Amino acid sequence: MTSSPSLAAGGLRRPPASPWLDELRATLKLSAPLVLINLAQHGLVASNAVLLGRLGAEPIAAGALATSLYLLLFIGGIGLTSSVAPLVAEAVGQGAEAAGGVRRTVRAGLWVGFLVTLALMPGLWFTEALLRLLHQEPAVARDAGAYMRVLQWWMVPALAFMVLKGALAALQRPGPPLAVSLVALPLNLALGAFFAFGPPDLGIVGVALGTVITEFLAIGALIAVIRLDPNLHRHRMFAQLWRLDSERLARVIRVGLPMGVAGIAEAGLFEAATVAMGTFGTLPLAAHAVTLQIAATCFMVPNGIGQAATVRVGRAYGAADRAGLRRAGAIALWLGFGFMVACAGLQLLAPRTLIGLFLNADAPGAADVFPVAAGFLIFSALFAISDGVQSVALGCLRGLQDTKVPMLIALFGYWGIGVPLGAALAWGAGMGGRGIWAGFCAGLLVVSVALVVRWRRLSTVRPRGSSAHPPAGRNRA
Repeated sequence: MTSSPSLAAGGLRRPPASPWLDELRATLKLSAPLVLINLAQHGLVASNAVLLGRLGAEPIAAGALATSLYLLLFIGGIGLTSSVAPLVAEAVGQGAEAAGGVRRTVRAGLWVGFLVTLALMPGLWFTEALLRLLHQEPAVARDAGAYMRVLQWWMVPALAFMVLKGALAALQRPGPPLAVSLVALPLNLALGAFFAFGPPDLGIVGVALGTVITEFLAIGALIAVIRLDPNLHRHRMFAQLWRLDSERLARVIRVGLPMGVAGIAEAGLFEAATVAMGTFGTLPLAAHAVTLQIAATCFMVPNGIGQAATVRVGRAYGAADRAGLRRAGAIALWLGFGFMVACAGLQLLAPRTLIGLFLNADAPGAADVFPVAAGFLIFSALFAISDGVQSVALGCLRGLQDTKVPMLIALFGYWGIGVPLGAALAWGAGMGGRGIWAGFCAGLLVVSVALVVRWRRLSTVRPRGSSAHPPAGRNRA
């Protein structure tokens, strides 16, 4: 008689866990801190909106214009540096010498972030002139320009933070950036309130100054934690930072450039909408700003799930585990979809409560903003599901280092459908701001469906290594 497979020499053996449950646990374990990091980082923008809302409708409108333009360019930089996570994840999955691969990739990512900042900051200095050319109200353009001249310095430490966060996520060590981000959020709110309303009384400029100081302190703290943690310090992430590793730099850019373009395409859709909304006046622009903050806060959750999917899929891709990468993608997609369905319901059922989180009803002009923002939230609820699904699907494809076709999908969906349709409805059909939001819904729906279809095809037929470059020179310093 053969012994039962559940018996071992020491007694009963635990039955093997379901690989689907194992993957669900792993995805939740990684995505939970990444979601919290995203919420905390978005909280810097959201808390600024709260402070600006206390200053009145005009400051929040000016802050929306400046922040939207800043984020348009900053998200392009994030896309370029986001290639760090899948490249490090692939190296870990391959079981290659992780220390050298991590060091070279992080160094190249920091170089990319520095070069992007160097290229973009001079142009941001002339935000007021640009907004005047775009027919924004002079007073709003003036305040937005003053806000941007301080806020632009945020990009220097913020892109470096994104590089390190991506590397630590790929190493499945999101704890340090989470801890730093959770401390940075209340610090940003306190500093912003102090400089805006306290003895300095800098108003809108004080809000931006608080954010810049907070981010420099945050990147300093994260670097210190990495250097003091023995398990992280062994990767020597900051060794020879001055050395230009052209081979690894080229690979980071090759994978990251389409991601940056796709990010700019999506952010550009919202920037174009914000500028267009400003042509309808301060009231719809302020309502649009509040609605965007609510939508963006909800989006942080599927965005974190998508970042976890990049790591989980990337590790399975590096290990040539086709079944594993399919499981990772499927679980992430269902998690993102389920959460955004709940968010859509909340936006439809409790609009005034959500709006009240970002706008003081007693502030000048605020009472007129509430009904307009409530109308926009109906459209925000409609596109929330598509927005979450496309973010997770994009994360899955990044794990396969598939970035060029998703870039083309984003360009077509956002600018071939979303912008023209939104303009036609806003002006041609007389829907105003509601037409712009309807364009959002259509563009995001097309992008989300196309990305999911591509993921299903590639996760089934694509062999590992079809786009990965040989690990030549992996042991180089």
